[in-house]
Amino acid sequence: MDAFSPSPPDWTETAVHGLQFCCPRCHSTANKAQKAWINRRAPVITEDYARRWQEFYLCECEQAWWAWSSDRPPSDLTDDKG
Repeated sequence: MDAFSPSPPDWTETAVHGLQFCCPRCHSTANKAQKAWINRRAPVITEDYARRWQEFYLCECEQAWWAWSSDRPPSDLTDDKG
């Protein structure tokens, strides 16, 4: 599965909005998802001219969900200590 494919996979059709940037059913994070797809064909421009995209995930519990890229929590993989 190519997360950057221009065409959405079938499983995105039943996706629900994960308001907390996690699976709304089991609360697993995006990094535990089986599959991911980013809708890069339709970015939304915010009031400060920043772009955001819908990120779709297929959770390990089989729930498809989506969230805005701008709602992604900070990564614990970066060193923010300056």
